[in-house]
Order: sequence, then structure tokens, then C-alpha cells
Amino acid sequence: MNSSSNGSNVSTGVIYRDSYSTAVAKNVIVVALGLTINYINGTLVHTFRKHQIFYMNPRYILFIHLVVNDMIQLTLSISLVLLSYIFYKINASLCCLIITFSIFTTLNTPLNLAVMAVECYIAICLPLRHAEFCNVKKTYILIGWIWAMSAALVLPDMFVLLATEPVQLFYSTMFCIRDNIFRHRIHMEKRDVSHIIYLISVWLTLLYTYIMIFLAAQTAKAAKAESGNTKKARNTILLHGFQLLLCMLTYIAHSVRQALLHWFPKQHLHVAFASYIVVQILPRFISPIVYGLRDQTFRQHLIRYLVCAVRTSIKPQVAAKLMLLY
Repeated sequence: MNSSSNGSNVSTGVIYRDSYSTAVAKNVIVVALGLTINYINGTLVHTFRKHQIFYMNPRYILFIHLVVNDMIQLTLSISLVLLSYIFYKINASLCCLIITFSIFTTLNTPLNLAVMAVECYIAICLPLRHAEFCNVKKTYILIGWIWAMSAALVLPDMFVLLATEPVQLFYSTMFCIRDNIFRHRIHMEKRDVSHIIYLISVWLTLLYTYIMIFLAAQTAKAAKAESGNTKKARNTILLHGFQLLLCMLTYIAHSVRQALLHWFPKQHLHVAFASYIVVQILPRFISPIVYGLRDQTFRQHLIRYLVCAVRTSIKPQVAAKLMLLY
């Protein structure tokens, strides 16, 4: 997440503000969507923690890391939206902290998807070596490497910021978007180059794993031995690819917004809000579907917890009515 959707925009030098009713409606939509997605993701995390079959399986560990990463990203994103409507400008140090963690989680997502695709490839194409390559210890090491690689892209921005900006900047207030805090020309050039290399590497990984699994499926089909796992692995990687496409919208969101504003110059705030929903909210909704609902084992436990939560919320109401009767 590189910026927040906002109740005002200053990119053109003109301040646009939503009316009170429109601002309330937009905030209600954002908070409702965020709470719903985080509730589902929280139930996934709870389901994961309660059953050993999940936290002893590298596939589910990687998935739950993606879910937790999405929860952090979504919480930070919604916080920025609310701050932009309530205060408009916030302290630059706080903005820098939120934006930095937002960039971390944004970069983590494609790397996590690539690692999950590799795990699918090993499970299908190298099943005899799956236990050797994909065990719990190595999975946690990989998660550490995911964060380390993201840090390698983010920390240089912090060093450039400290070297090029005056100390007074961190005591000032500003409208909190990435381009306002990381505004030096070096930041822009480094971001563009690193994103191109980064995303090409992830896409090549997904493409290679899909092709190899597809070839394995074709070989198995010729031998009339294709399994459901092979087909499911192909579909999973396709979903990863779709999810990655949605994540990539973050990197081109600014250009897309500028194009839409060229076509709809009077709809500045609505374009910014729609862009935020598509770029920041929608990709976070895909993660629970890939494994949480498609995976039969996870789905059984997840539905049970969701049903129990509904029953628990209903029972106190019934008990209260009975108390009134007596």
C-alpha cells in the first residue's frame, strides 16, 4: 500500500473535499469491508492455531502468513483513510512509520505468492523430496527471508530520507501519502527499477511453476493417472496469478488514476475512492478464498467456528428474553 484513499486531494494544487454525508458513507463502506475481511481472516488464524494438522504443514503456514500480512496491510490502509478524513494532515514521523510498514506488507505479498507456487511445484513434480525441501523449520526460515528481501528494498529509502531531508520535516504535519514522505528523485528512480526487477522475478517464478505442473499433468493424463491434486495445484497457481495481478495494481494505481481523471476530470474524489477499493480492498478479499474456502480440510473447521460464533451471539439474546418472561 503506497497511499491512502482520501477525503481530499492536493495533487493538482486544488483541494477537493467530500461533503459530510459523502465522507461518512465512504468511511462506513471502508470500515465495514475492512472489518468483514479481517473478521474472516481472524477466524482463519484462529482455525490454524487450534489444529495441529495446519501448523505442522508448510503450505498452511505460508498461507496463514499471507493472511496475517493482509490483515496488517488492511488495518494500516484503513487507518490512513480514517486519519485523512478526520485530521487531513498528521505528523510526518507517524506518517513515515505507517507508510514504511505498509510498503513492507505490500512487498511481502508477491514474494509469499511465489514461495507458495514453488511449494505446489515441489509437491506435484518432486513428491519424494517434498518432505526434505518443505518442512516447518525451512518454512519459517523462508518467511524470514521474505521479510529480509522486503527490508532490502525499503531500508535504502529510509537512509536516503534521513540523508536528504531536514530534521524539521519529521516534526511537521503533512497529508500522508508515499510521494509526500519519500519525495526525492532518488526515491522515484530506485522504486521504479526495483519494482520492475522484483515483479519480473515473481512472474517468472509463477510462470515456471505453472508450466512444470501443467506438463506433469499432461504426462499423467497420457498415462491415465492424473490426480485431483495436480489439477487443484494448477488452479491454485492460476489464482495466485490473478491475485498477483490485483496486487500489481498498487504499482500502476497512480498512472491509472491520472488516466481516469483525464476522462472524468470532475470526479476526482470518486475516482480516488474507487481506485482505493479496487487496489487495496479487493486483493485482500482473495486470500481467504484460495485456501480458506477451496481447501476442504480448512473449510470444514472454518465453517464450524463461524457457525459457533453465530450461535454464541444468538444464545445470550435468547437467554435475555427468557429472563424477561420469568
